[in-house]
Amino acid sequence: MSASGSKKVIFAALIGNTLIAITKFIASAITGSSAMLSEAIHSLVDTGNQGLLLYGIKRANKPADKDYPFGYGKEIYFWSFIVAILIFALGAGVSIYEGIRHIISPEPITNPYINYIVLGLALLFEGAAWYMAFKEFNKGRGKWSYVKAVQRAKDPSIFVVLFEDSAALLGLMVAFLGVLLTQVTGILWFDGLASIIIGLILAGIAIWLAIETKGLLIGESANSEVNQEIHAIAASYSGIDHVNEVLTLHMGPGFILVNISIDFMDHLSAAEVEETIAAIDQEIKSRNMLVKRVFIEAERRQARKQAPGQIIEKDTDFL
Repeated sequence: MSASGSKKVIFAALIGNTLIAITKFIASAITGSSAMLSEAIHSLVDTGNQGLLLYGIKRANKPADKDYPFGYGKEIYFWSFIVAILIFALGAGVSIYEGIRHIISPEPITNPYINYIVLGLALLFEGAAWYMAFKEFNKGRGKWSYVKAVQRAKDPSIFVVLFEDSAALLGLMVAFLGVLLTQVTGILWFDGLASIIIGLILAGIAIWLAIETKGLLIGESANSEVNQEIHAIAASYSGIDHVNEVLTLHMGPGFILVNISIDFMDHLSAAEVEETIAAIDQEIKSRNMLVKRVFIEAERRQARKQAPGQIIEKDTDFL
């Protein structure tokens, strides 16, 4: 999933949600529909969220400096987490509140056909935005299932938009049913109930997003295939007695930091160790373009066995 692809999807969703939000607010004011108001708030929150994602992408692309020597790549994780909080607090909270208020004090819907027109147009626009996000997400999914692909994804901007658009489509269908049932049955609280269901959908999406972005924010390792490849590269060099450990960390969607602990054979000279380290570093970076920094520690295998899980004194560090 390229950065340009992410921006394209986010810009499309931003434009679509802005126009949809304006239309929904107008329709809500004319008809008095609680479900339509919840949908308008939902679209407004989504518009703000896309703005935050674009800001996060811009910040994440800032070059490294003395204060942040590994760059600002994790900013996209932070802003994605903020998006999840906003969906939960604003989108879900306000929708549930509006639904409860309209159940307690129901109000009739006037001109319901305006709602149908607006919801139909919104379904069309949201469907187009969802298709673009799904298509971009599918490019990087490979052989994995959709759930597994989300769990493995290191760029949250695409699946955040995909989740938002999926929630939007579900919300539109619920809003349509709420307005229709209210009109057909004359039971006014159906409209408020639809608003509550929309809020619950948003809350569920927000919680899932928060869980998926939390790991990235805290610091997830690269996928197991990447770790295995790095281990195999290091172990393939002569003079390596044992690869003790391979630790990786995503500093951003396009930046993997690698730390390798290696037990070199005792007969190697310092110059030979340096040459081997340089060769391993170069091959790892050439085989995986996301790897930007490689740190290799030379330490005894026996020392690690004697002190598992503890910080031990290194024989030699080549950092």
